[in-house]
Amino acid sequence: MNYQEPADRTRTAQLAKLAAPEAQAWLKFDYAVEREDGHIPRKYRELMAVTAALTAQCAYCIDRHVRAAQQLGVTAEEIAEATMIAAAIRSGATLGHGLLALKIFEDAEKGQAA
Repeated sequence: MNYQEPADRTRTAQLAKLAAPEAQAWLKFDYAVEREDGHIPRKYRELMAVTAALTAQCAYCIDRHVRAAQQLGVTAEEIAEATMIAAAIRSGATLGHGLLALKIFEDAEKGQAA
């Protein structure tokens, strides 16, 4: 079995049917975020979505938002910079969780329960 291949998207309708209320709520929210009339221009929204998709490591989201961004005129350089922003965010979050790990370690050393 291959994991996360483009053909898997054909199961979207099935998933939405099996969890209809949740799917409808998610779709409504997704459409609101992707609207054209927001204060943030659509191109920037897609660049933000690319960065978020990279940070979340969602192959389907990366595919969808990179293609949408490209259609809005985003360049390869902008995708590269968005990638580096995502990398910085991921490494910053790792550092933050490292601080938490030290705190937990110190608390455990002192015999303090979580």
